[in-house]
Amino acid sequence: MMTDADFKMMPVNEARSRLWHAREKVHDVAVTRDLRLTVHVNMQPLEADWRLLEASSAASLHQSFDWCAAWAATHANQLLLVRGSIGRKTVFILPLELVRGRFFRTARFIGSPHSNINTGLFAAEFDPLNREHLARTLIADLATKLSRVADIVTLEKMPFEWRGAGHPLASLPAVRNQNSSFQLPLLVNFEATLAQLNAKRRRKKFRVSEKRLEALGGYEHIVATTPDERQQTLDLFFGQKAARFKALGLPDVFQDCETQAFFHTLAAIGPTGDRQPLELHAIRLRGNQQGRVVAIAGLSRKGDHVICQFGSIDEDIAADASPGELLFYLMIRKCNAEGVSLFDFGIGDQTYKRSWCTVETPQQDIVLPLTIRGRLAASAHRFAVRLKAEIKKNKQAYAFVQRLRQRRQTPGSAAANDTVDD
Repeated sequence: MMTDADFKMMPVNEARSRLWHAREKVHDVAVTRDLRLTVHVNMQPLEADWRLLEASSAASLHQSFDWCAAWAATHANQLLLVRGSIGRKTVFILPLELVRGRFFRTARFIGSPHSNINTGLFAAEFDPLNREHLARTLIADLATKLSRVADIVTLEKMPFEWRGAGHPLASLPAVRNQNSSFQLPLLVNFEATLAQLNAKRRRKKFRVSEKRLEALGGYEHIVATTPDERQQTLDLFFGQKAARFKALGLPDVFQDCETQAFFHTLAAIGPTGDRQPLELHAIRLRGNQQGRVVAIAGLSRKGDHVICQFGSIDEDIAADASPGELLFYLMIRKCNAEGVSLFDFGIGDQTYKRSWCTVETPQQDIVLPLTIRGRLAASAHRFAVRLKAEIKKNKQAYAFVQRLRQRRQTPGSAAANDTVDD
């Protein structure tokens, strides 16, 4: 039975002997005198420090306590929470979970399959003078503490430059993720925000969408506020998305029970100040189609940063009105008025994202083998990332792979790679 303590699974010398030759140069490196790493398997003892660290604007909401707790409550993966401390002060937390695959055991960010951007959690004043030394220390300590339970640590979808700052772990071995994420800065008002884009074209499309929906009796932009409304809207999204994936011949990355339970858990958490793990927006028709929901989007907000987690439309009615585009227009306008400064469309290169966004953020996958088997896993990961990048450049090859994934997906299980834009 694992305990929530310093998770030292094997002697240092034994652990280090299992590292490949490229790490021989670090075997004499002493752990930084003041920095101590411990690994915990329970979130609650870390909650107070966790919430302090996540308050930083540089910390992704995907590493927030509530987001990770919702995932942990709906998934059976073992938690491996890496805490870095100096004295009694927690200076960083890497919230990881253990995933056992067919060949490898991987420690990854909690909920990584459905995250858009990952940063870990670092104290604002934690700015190591020598990032290379920090990297060597972290590699050696993780190998010491985790190599008995995991073959590899993968910290995926990490921007090494984010919100004006470099990442403390940017010196660790990494490969560029096959996808970037895309953002739209929100300026002093909505007019200024649209001026970054083709404002005239945006307003024209908005008027056309409104006109077409008015012909059906009109519409309203709603935000689900009660627990029942949030749960019902989320179920409707799952239905719309399943129909869309089926029509396109794509695997449904939302179909498994654990994933749906996770988002239902997030939706049950109400807003706290300028934070909300999952806020559900929709366009609902009036007139003869009273109550019909034709577009849905899920937003997560942390301070002045909003991420669009997902979206769907009703394919059977009003598709020519582009209700999804209309909903983005309305949500961005609303966020702009509420003081949001960055609207994030998330990871994945899609035409509609590029049409809205002025910022493209490259993301990196940090890959740290812990065992000899982990070396093979690291090579496989790097090869897979590069192969995906090449496949995505070829539309026919990408469509073939997606059809293959759909055929392999069985009812009630997630797709082989659980992200929409992989």
